[in-house]
Amino acid sequence: MKIRAGYEIAYDCPQPTPMIVMLSVHPSRTPDLITPDRLRLSPAIAANAYRDGFGNICHVLHAPAGRVALSTDFLISDSGVPDEVAPDAKQHALEKLPVETLVYLLGSRYCETDRFIQVAWAQFGNVAKGWPLVQAICDYVHGHMEFGYQHANPTKTAWHAHAERRGVCRDFAHLAITLCRCMNIPARYCTGYLGDIGVPLEETPMDFSAWFEVYLGDRWYTFDARHNTPRIGRILMARGRDATDVAISTMFGPCTLAGFKVVTDEVPAAAVFAAR
Repeated sequence: MKIRAGYEIAYDCPQPTPMIVMLSVHPSRTPDLITPDRLRLSPAIAANAYRDGFGNICHVLHAPAGRVALSTDFLISDSGVPDEVAPDAKQHALEKLPVETLVYLLGSRYCETDRFIQVAWAQFGNVAKGWPLVQAICDYVHGHMEFGYQHANPTKTAWHAHAERRGVCRDFAHLAITLCRCMNIPARYCTGYLGDIGVPLEETPMDFSAWFEVYLGDRWYTFDARHNTPRIGRILMARGRDATDVAISTMFGPCTLAGFKVVTDEVPAAAVFAAR
């Protein structure tokens, strides 16, 4: 399966403003690119690429005063296989976990594990460990919260989302991640493209999506508390402890979002051949 993906994002900056953007396809998916995923900037300004401590591709740039536009458009190959389901995946005892996973057991900016310990163990303490436990957490979050773009709030934490019982995909992910960590399951936040492939089309404009991964057995598995069903065509951009680590843009000065468009569509084979 081939997917066309990309974005057009614009910011108005009242003064020259440094910024870090994290909009590139994750290195784990770059071998699947059919056409390059190149950051285009208007006006044409320098952007220095680097990898952060989580292995994500970032660009640092100095936007001039006025409007700066960022865009890309690429084709990528995808297996077309839904997220893997592994009901027998086991949960490790903490002392047997790979040391690099331990950071994903700790509290973070949007995932206040200290506030959820009692809630988590009261709700899930008797659930079988491993995959059934993660699925029970996803079921709980999916049923507990109402999704709506009008509920977006960039400062909303897992605790606030749980209390309000509503949010966007990042809030579903933050809450599920927090509950997993409280139950001693390493969980990390993911962001990327997720189009309406293999599911009914949504009427709302396309946006970047958030989901999460947990470490079970000897690998990481994908879960999605918002949709709570295996999906096709995820294109990972970045992973981290929570949304702080994978923000699509971090401004070091006042800027206003002036335009935002995301595209993620399956394309027919003929269109792929023409693009080459």
